[in-house]
Amino acid sequence: MQRDDQPVSGSTGLPLERIAEIREVITRVTTWARGREDIVGLLLVGSCARGAARPDSDIDIVLLTTDALRYAESAWARELGLGDLIRTQAWGPVTEWRYSTGSGLEVEIGITSPTWAKTDPVDPGTHRVVTDRARLLHDPAGILADLLTAC
Repeated sequence: MQRDDQPVSGSTGLPLERIAEIREVITRVTTWARGREDIVGLLLVGSCARGAARPDSDIDIVLLTTDALRYAESAWARELGLGDLIRTQAWGPVTEWRYSTGSGLEVEIGITSPTWAKTDPVDPGTHRVVTDRARLLHDPAGILADLLTAC
C-alpha cells in the first residue's frame, strides 16, 4: 500500500505539463469525492499509481459508492470537467466510465459498491488490481486500507 501526494512522481518520458495535468485531475477528483457522503473510497490504480505512467497512459481510479445509481448518468463527470465520454463498459461489479480531456488525456473511473473491497475472501480480479501498487486517495472508513492489508 502506498499513500503519496505525488502519485506520478516516478514517471518517465512524460513532459512536465502532462505530469501536472495528471496530478491536477487526480486532485480534482479526490477533492470532489471528499465532499460526497455516498463515496466511501477512492483508489488510484494502474501506471499512475505505480509511478510508471508513459505518454499514452491514462488515469485509472476505482470509486466505491453506496449509491451507484447516482452515477448512471454522466452529470457527475461534467461537474468534474473530465471531457468527452469515450465509453461505458461493465466489468463484473464495476462500471467503467472512460473520458478524454481536451488534451487527449484519458480518465477511467470504475464505479462500484463497497462490496468490491470485501476481504473474506478477496475477489481474484480485485486482488490483481490492488496488488499492482494501488494508492489510497480517499478512505474515510478504512475499507480500502483493510483491503490493501488483506492483499
